[in-house]
Amino acid sequence: MSASSIETDAAQPLLDVQGINVYYGEFHALQDVSYRINEGEIVSLLGGNASGKSTTMKAILRLVKTRSGEIRFAGRSILRHTTADVVRAGIASVPEARRVFPEMTIEENLLVGAHTRRGGARALREDLDAQYDLFPRLAERRRQEAGTMSGGEQQMLAFARALMSRPRLICMDEPTMGLAPIIVDQVLDTIQRINRERGVAVFMVEQAAELALSIAHRGYVLAGGTVRLEGTASELIANPQVREAYLGQSVA
Repeated sequence: MSASSIETDAAQPLLDVQGINVYYGEFHALQDVSYRINEGEIVSLLGGNASGKSTTMKAILRLVKTRSGEIRFAGRSILRHTTADVVRAGIASVPEARRVFPEMTIEENLLVGAHTRRGGARALREDLDAQYDLFPRLAERRRQEAGTMSGGEQQMLAFARALMSRPRLICMDEPTMGLAPIIVDQVLDTIQRINRERGVAVFMVEQAAELALSIAHRGYVLAGGTVRLEGTASELIANPQVREAYLGQSVA
Protein backbone atom coordinates (compact mmCIF):
# COMPACT_ATOMS: atom_id res chain seq x y z
CA MET A 1 0.00 0.00 0.00
CA SER A 2 1.25 3.47 -0.74
CA ALA A 3 -0.27 6.89 -0.41
CA SER A 4 -0.59 8.97 -3.53
CA SER A 5 0.72 12.51 -3.53
CA ILE A 6 -1.85 15.25 -3.08
CA GLU A 7 -1.86 18.95 -3.75
CA THR A 8 -2.05 21.03 -0.57
CA ASP A 9 -1.86 24.67 0.38
CA ALA A 10 1.07 24.80 2.77
CA ALA A 11 0.26 28.44 3.58
CA GLN A 12 -3.04 27.47 5.23
CA PRO A 13 -2.85 24.02 6.82
CA LEU A 14 -5.93 22.44 8.33
CA LEU A 15 -4.08 21.94 11.62
CA ASP A 16 -1.12 24.19 12.41
CA VAL A 17 0.87 23.50 15.59
CA GLN A 18 3.63 25.99 16.34
CA GLY A 19 6.19 25.69 19.12
CA ILE A 20 4.03 24.05 21.78
CA ASN A 21 5.46 23.21 25.19
CA VAL A 22 3.80 20.83 27.65
CA TYR A 23 4.94 20.07 31.18
CA TYR A 24 3.93 17.38 33.65
CA GLY A 25 5.06 19.02 36.86
CA GLU A 26 8.72 19.78 36.26
CA PHE A 27 9.02 17.30 33.41
CA HIS A 28 9.20 19.02 30.02
CA ALA A 29 7.20 16.53 27.93
CA LEU A 30 6.95 18.50 24.66
CA GLN A 31 9.64 21.00 23.71
CA ASP A 32 8.84 23.55 21.00
CA VAL A 33 6.98 20.98 18.90
CA SER A 34 5.73 22.19 15.51
CA TYR A 35 3.96 20.36 12.70
CA ARG A 36 1.13 20.83 10.22
CA ILE A 37 -1.60 18.70 8.68
CA ASN A 38 -3.10 19.80 5.40
CA GLU A 39 -6.64 19.15 4.20
CA GLY A 40 -7.00 15.58 2.95
CA GLU A 41 -3.62 14.32 4.17
CA ILE A 42 -2.64 11.26 6.15
CA VAL A 43 0.20 12.27 8.47
CA SER A 44 2.01 9.82 10.73
CA LEU A 45 3.73 10.72 13.99
CA LEU A 46 6.43 8.18 14.80
CA GLY A 47 8.38 7.59 17.96
CA GLY A 48 9.24 5.12 20.68
CA ASN A 49 7.88 4.86 24.19
CA ALA A 50 7.96 8.11 26.19
CA SER A 51 8.76 10.12 23.05
CA GLY A 52 5.79 12.45 23.53
CA LYS A 53 3.48 10.99 20.87
CA SER A 54 0.41 10.57 23.08
CA THR A 55 0.98 13.93 24.74
CA THR A 56 1.02 15.54 21.29
CA MET A 57 -2.37 13.99 20.55
CA LYS A 58 -3.74 15.07 23.94
CA ALA A 59 -2.60 18.64 23.31
CA ILE A 60 -4.63 18.78 20.07
CA LEU A 61 -7.69 17.38 21.85
CA ARG A 62 -7.17 19.82 24.75
CA LEU A 63 -6.74 17.01 27.25
CA VAL A 64 -3.49 18.56 28.48
CA LYS A 65 -2.58 22.23 28.82
CA THR A 66 0.10 23.83 26.70
CA ARG A 67 2.33 26.29 28.54
CA SER A 68 3.27 28.13 25.36
CA GLY A 69 2.93 27.92 21.60
CA GLU A 70 -0.11 27.96 19.32
CA ILE A 71 -2.54 25.41 17.88
CA ARG A 72 -4.76 26.57 15.03
CA PHE A 73 -7.46 24.51 13.33
CA ALA A 74 -9.01 25.76 10.09
CA GLY A 75 -7.31 29.10 10.71
CA ARG A 76 -8.58 29.61 14.28
CA SER A 77 -6.83 29.14 17.60
CA ILE A 78 -8.18 26.27 19.70
CA LEU A 79 -6.00 26.86 22.75
CA ARG A 80 -8.95 28.09 24.79
CA HIS A 81 -11.28 25.34 23.56
CA THR A 82 -12.59 22.50 25.68
CA THR A 83 -12.43 18.98 24.28
CA ALA A 84 -16.12 19.21 23.35
CA ASP A 85 -15.41 22.49 21.52
CA VAL A 86 -12.62 20.80 19.57
CA VAL A 87 -14.95 17.99 18.50
CA ARG A 88 -17.60 20.51 17.42
CA ALA A 89 -14.94 22.37 15.43
CA GLY A 90 -14.25 19.22 13.41
CA ILE A 91 -11.61 17.11 15.18
CA ALA A 92 -12.50 13.56 16.21
CA SER A 93 -10.38 10.91 17.90
CA VAL A 94 -9.90 7.16 17.86
CA PRO A 95 -8.20 6.48 21.20
CA GLU A 96 -5.59 3.85 21.95
CA ALA A 97 -7.08 0.39 22.63
CA ARG A 98 -10.33 1.49 20.93
CA ARG A 99 -12.25 2.17 24.18
CA VAL A 100 -15.70 1.26 22.96
CA PHE A 101 -18.47 1.03 25.55
CA PRO A 102 -18.68 -2.76 25.97
CA GLU A 103 -22.16 -3.03 27.50
CA MET A 104 -23.75 -0.72 24.93
CA THR A 105 -24.88 -1.89 21.53
CA ILE A 106 -23.04 -0.99 18.36
CA GLU A 107 -25.70 1.55 17.45
CA GLU A 108 -25.64 3.09 20.93
CA ASN A 109 -21.87 3.48 20.63
CA LEU A 110 -22.33 5.24 17.30
CA LEU A 111 -24.89 7.61 18.76
CA VAL A 112 -22.40 8.55 21.50
CA GLY A 113 -20.11 9.74 18.70
CA ALA A 114 -22.76 12.26 17.66
CA HIS A 115 -23.36 13.75 21.12
CA THR A 116 -21.76 17.12 20.25
CA ARG A 117 -23.65 17.38 16.99
CA ARG A 118 -26.44 19.78 16.23
CA GLY A 119 -29.21 18.67 13.90
CA GLY A 120 -32.41 16.68 13.85
CA ALA A 121 -33.24 13.00 13.86
CA ARG A 122 -33.22 12.82 10.07
CA ALA A 123 -29.60 13.98 9.79
CA LEU A 124 -28.61 11.58 12.55
CA ARG A 125 -30.29 8.68 10.74
CA GLU A 126 -28.52 9.62 7.52
CA ASP A 127 -25.17 9.53 9.30
CA LEU A 128 -25.91 6.17 10.88
CA ASP A 129 -26.80 4.80 7.46
CA ALA A 130 -23.57 6.26 6.03
CA GLN A 131 -21.50 4.41 8.65
CA TYR A 132 -23.37 1.19 8.02
CA ASP A 133 -22.69 1.57 4.28
CA LEU A 134 -18.98 1.99 5.00
CA PHE A 135 -18.93 -0.80 7.62
CA PRO A 136 -21.55 -3.43 6.61
CA ARG A 137 -20.45 -5.72 9.46
CA LEU A 138 -21.62 -3.12 11.96
CA ALA A 139 -25.01 -2.93 10.23
CA GLU A 140 -25.44 -6.68 10.58
CA ARG A 141 -24.71 -6.50 14.31
CA ARG A 142 -26.17 -3.12 15.26
CA ARG A 143 -28.08 -4.59 18.25
CA GLN A 144 -25.10 -6.58 19.51
CA GLU A 145 -23.17 -5.45 22.58
CA ALA A 146 -19.84 -3.95 21.57
CA GLY A 147 -17.92 -5.95 24.18
CA THR A 148 -18.73 -9.21 22.39
CA MET A 149 -17.00 -8.12 19.17
CA SER A 150 -13.47 -9.03 18.10
CA GLY A 151 -10.64 -6.51 18.41
CA GLY A 152 -10.74 -5.75 14.70
CA GLU A 153 -14.50 -5.23 14.75
CA GLN A 154 -14.17 -2.93 17.75
CA GLN A 155 -11.58 -0.88 15.86
CA MET A 156 -14.01 -0.48 12.96
CA LEU A 157 -16.65 0.63 15.46
CA ALA A 158 -14.22 3.19 16.88
CA PHE A 159 -13.63 4.56 13.37
CA ALA A 160 -17.36 4.73 12.65
CA ARG A 161 -18.06 6.40 16.00
CA ALA A 162 -15.47 9.09 15.21
CA LEU A 163 -17.08 9.71 11.81
CA MET A 164 -20.46 10.35 13.45
CA SER A 165 -19.27 13.83 14.45
CA ARG A 166 -18.65 14.71 10.78
CA PRO A 167 -14.98 15.55 11.36
CA ARG A 168 -12.49 17.17 9.01
CA LEU A 169 -9.61 15.57 10.95
CA ILE A 170 -9.42 12.29 12.87
CA CYS A 171 -6.61 11.74 15.38
CA MET A 172 -5.80 8.03 15.76
CA ASP A 173 -3.67 6.75 18.64
CA GLU A 174 -1.95 3.43 17.83
CA PRO A 175 -4.83 2.09 15.67
CA THR A 176 -3.07 -1.22 14.91
CA MET A 177 -2.06 -2.03 18.49
CA GLY A 178 -2.83 -5.56 19.62
CA LEU A 179 -4.35 -6.70 16.33
CA ALA A 180 -3.47 -9.78 14.27
CA PRO A 181 -1.47 -9.06 11.07
CA ILE A 182 -4.40 -9.83 8.75
CA ILE A 183 -6.60 -7.44 10.75
CA VAL A 184 -3.88 -4.78 10.68
CA ASP A 185 -4.02 -4.82 6.86
CA GLN A 186 -7.80 -4.35 7.01
CA VAL A 187 -7.44 -1.45 9.45
CA LEU A 188 -4.89 0.30 7.23
CA ASP A 189 -7.12 -0.21 4.19
CA THR A 190 -10.03 1.29 6.13
CA ILE A 191 -8.00 4.35 7.13
CA GLN A 192 -7.18 4.94 3.46
CA ARG A 193 -10.85 4.55 2.50
CA ILE A 194 -11.94 7.06 5.15
CA ASN A 195 -9.34 9.48 3.84
CA ARG A 196 -10.13 8.91 0.17
CA GLU A 197 -13.93 8.49 0.20
CA ARG A 198 -14.83 10.90 3.00
CA GLY A 199 -12.05 13.43 2.40
CA VAL A 200 -11.12 13.32 6.08
CA ALA A 201 -7.55 14.16 7.08
CA VAL A 202 -5.90 11.62 9.40
CA PHE A 203 -3.24 12.20 12.05
CA MET A 204 -1.95 8.80 13.12
CA VAL A 205 0.31 8.15 16.09
CA GLU A 206 2.16 4.85 15.62
CA GLN A 207 5.21 2.96 16.86
CA ALA A 208 5.04 0.60 13.85
CA ALA A 209 6.83 2.97 11.48
CA GLU A 210 6.73 0.82 8.35
CA LEU A 211 2.98 0.28 8.66
CA ALA A 212 2.29 3.95 9.35
CA LEU A 213 4.44 5.23 6.50
CA SER A 214 2.96 2.71 4.05
CA ILE A 215 -0.28 4.75 3.92
CA ALA A 216 0.92 8.22 4.95
CA HIS A 217 1.59 11.22 2.74
CA ARG A 218 4.04 12.73 5.24
CA GLY A 219 5.44 12.01 8.67
CA TYR A 220 7.24 13.37 11.70
CA VAL A 221 9.62 11.58 14.06
CA LEU A 222 9.40 12.53 17.72
CA ALA A 223 12.08 11.68 20.29
CA GLY A 224 12.58 13.06 23.77
CA GLY A 225 9.69 15.45 23.31
CA THR A 226 11.12 17.16 20.22
CA VAL A 227 10.58 16.74 16.47
CA ARG A 228 13.80 15.21 15.16
CA LEU A 229 12.83 14.48 11.54
CA GLU A 230 10.08 15.32 9.09
CA GLY A 231 9.43 14.62 5.44
CA THR A 232 7.36 12.72 2.94
CA ALA A 233 6.67 9.07 3.70
CA SER A 234 9.14 7.94 1.04
CA GLU A 235 11.84 10.28 2.39
CA LEU A 236 11.45 8.94 5.91
CA ILE A 237 11.43 5.30 4.82
CA ALA A 238 14.70 5.94 2.97
CA ASN A 239 16.28 7.84 5.87
CA PRO A 240 19.07 5.78 7.50
CA GLN A 241 18.14 6.99 11.01
CA VAL A 242 14.54 5.88 10.57
CA ARG A 243 15.53 2.57 8.99
CA GLU A 244 17.87 1.72 11.86
CA ALA A 245 15.81 3.04 14.78
CA TYR A 246 12.29 2.12 13.67
CA LEU A 247 12.51 -0.45 10.88
CA GLY A 248 15.18 -2.66 12.44
CA GLN A 249 17.45 -2.39 9.40
CA SER A 250 21.19 -2.02 9.79
CA VAL A 251 22.70 0.80 7.74
CA ALA A 252 26.34 0.09 8.53
